[in-house]
Amino acid sequence: MKHKKLPVVLCWHMHQPEYRDPRDKIYQQPWTYLHAIKDYVDMAAHLEHHPGARAVVNFVPILLEQLDDYSVQIAQYLETRDVSKLRDPLLVALVEPAEITDSAARMTVVRACMRANEDRLIRRFEPFKDLVDLARSISANTENGHYLSDQFMADLAVWYHLAWMGETVRLENTLVKQLMAKPIGFDGDERVQLLALIGSLIAGIFTRYRALSEGGQVELSMTPYAHPIMPLLLDITAGKQTCPHDPQPQQVSYPGGADRVQWHLQHGLDVFKRFFGVHPTGCWPSEGAVSEPTVHELAKAGFTWLASGDQVLTHSLQKQKMVESGCRHRVWQFDALSPALFFRDDGLSDLIGFDYQKWHADDAVADFITHLMKIHHDCQDDDAVVSIILDGENAWEFYPHNGYWFLDALYKGLSTHPDIELTTFSDVVTKTYQRKTLQHLVAGSWVYGNLTTWIGSPAKNRAWDMLIEARLAFVKAQSIGQWDEQTEAQNLQQLAICEGSDWFWWFGDYNPGDAVRDFDHLYRLQLTRLYELIGADVPANLSVPLCLGVESNSTVEAGGVMRRGQ
Repeated sequence: MKHKKLPVVLCWHMHQPEYRDPRDKIYQQPWTYLHAIKDYVDMAAHLEHHPGARAVVNFVPILLEQLDDYSVQIAQYLETRDVSKLRDPLLVALVEPAEITDSAARMTVVRACMRANEDRLIRRFEPFKDLVDLARSISANTENGHYLSDQFMADLAVWYHLAWMGETVRLENTLVKQLMAKPIGFDGDERVQLLALIGSLIAGIFTRYRALSEGGQVELSMTPYAHPIMPLLLDITAGKQTCPHDPQPQQVSYPGGADRVQWHLQHGLDVFKRFFGVHPTGCWPSEGAVSEPTVHELAKAGFTWLASGDQVLTHSLQKQKMVESGCRHRVWQFDALSPALFFRDDGLSDLIGFDYQKWHADDAVADFITHLMKIHHDCQDDDAVVSIILDGENAWEFYPHNGYWFLDALYKGLSTHPDIELTTFSDVVTKTYQRKTLQHLVAGSWVYGNLTTWIGSPAKNRAWDMLIEARLAFVKAQSIGQWDEQTEAQNLQQLAICEGSDWFWWFGDYNPGDAVRDFDHLYRLQLTRLYELIGADVPANLSVPLCLGVESNSTVEAGGVMRRGQ
C-alpha cells in the first residue's frame, strides 16, 4: 500500500510524579502546576492556533489527579480567603507571605524561587534577575529567613510565576502584561488576581484537551497510573536481557507483579476517563519500557497500540538475527494478540528535545522536514509511519520563549506540507497498514534501549530491595484480612506511588545533587507512610539517604530531567 503523503505522529508525553507529603498533602515540589501553566497550556494553545495540525498527547493519571487538586485548592482559597486551603508553600508565598512565619520555611521558599533556567527564565527578565541576585546574596550569608521582608518574598514569588508563565499567556493575557510592566511592589489584590489566573489555567487544561480530542485534532493516550516500570514489576531481572553483567538487587522477584501492573492500568483508565470522558486505546508505557510479558498485560487491558524506543527494536531484531535492510519506520507487532507497536525515531525526537533549542526556529523546522523527506524517499514502497515521541514539558525551557517560535513553525510547516500527513497512532491502527512481526521483543526502554536508568547500579538496586521489602510487608498485612474496602484502596494507592519510576531515575551520582536529595527524601517518605498505613514497623534504613548526586553546578544535560534515546 503506497501513501501519497508520509504519515508523521507527534506524541508529547506529560508527566510529573506524586509530590504531596503522604501525611498532610503539602506539596514538596511545585513542578506539577508550574509545568501546567507553562507547558501544558502552551501546547494546547499551539494546537488550537493550528487546526490543521494533529498530535498525540499522553498524560499520566497521577499527574491529572494533582492538577485537579491544585485547581480545587486554589478555588477554595479564592472563595474563602483561608490560606490553609493552599497546600503549596510557593502559592502561600505568592498571596500571603506573612503567613510563613518559620525562619527556615521562609528561606526554603526563597531558594525555591531561584530554581529556574538561568538564561531562559531568570536572565530574560531584568526585575526577576535583580530579585534572584539579591536572594542569592542573602541566602549565601544567612539561614535566617526573618531578614527577608514580606514584600520581598511577594515580589520574588510574583516574578517567579511570571517567568514560568506560558508564552502564549504572556503574549495574550492583559493581567500578565500589566504585572510585567511593574517591576516590584505588587500589592495583595494583584497577587490574588495572579493566583486566580493560575487556577483558571490549570482548570482549563482538562476542558481544552478534551475539546481538542473531541474535535479529532488530538488523540489522548495514557501511561499506567503512577508511572511504574512494568517490565521490572513483571520480572525484576528483565534488565539482564541487554546488560547481563550488571549487578542486581538482592531480591529476585517482585511479589504479585502482574497483579500490580493490571492495577496501575485499570486504575489509570478509571482516572483518565473521569477527567477526559474517554477510554484511551493507546499507551505510552512508563519510559517506553516494554518486554514480552508487558505487551501481553497491555493487550489484556484492551490497548490497541503502544510505543517504545528505536533501540528496543534494534535489540529485538538482533536477537532474531535479522538485519532490517528496509524501512524501519513501520507498524510492528509481537504476536497475533499483540497491540500495534510503534518505535520512536530517536534521532529526530532528540533533535527536538536537545538540539534545535540552539537553532533559529525556521532553520530547525526546515532541517527537520529535510530529514522527513529523506525517510519518505527511502520508504516510499512501504507502509511507513514516523513516530516522534518526547517529553512534552521539560524541553521548552531550554528554548527561547518556551519554544514558542519553534512549535509555531513546526505545526505550521508540518500541517501545510504537501508530502506530510500529521496523524495519530489510533488512526494508523484503524487503517490497513501492513504490520511486520517481531519474533522476540527484548526488554528495554526509550533510554538506550535498556533499563539501566532504573536498575543495575548500587543505589537503584538498594531502592528496589527497599520497595520489595515493603511489598512483602504489604502482602503479609493484607493477608490478615482486617482492612475494609476504603482502607485497602488507600493502601493500594500508597503502594502504587512507591512503585513509580521517578525515584529510581534520580538515584545515581551522575544527577544534580539537589534533585537527587529531593527525590531521595520523597521516596523514603512515601515508603515510610506505606509502612505506617499497613501497621508495620518502619525499617531504620528509611531514615538514611540512599545516595548523593553531583554538585549543583554540574553540566548534566538538561539538568537530568531528560535523556537522549541513544
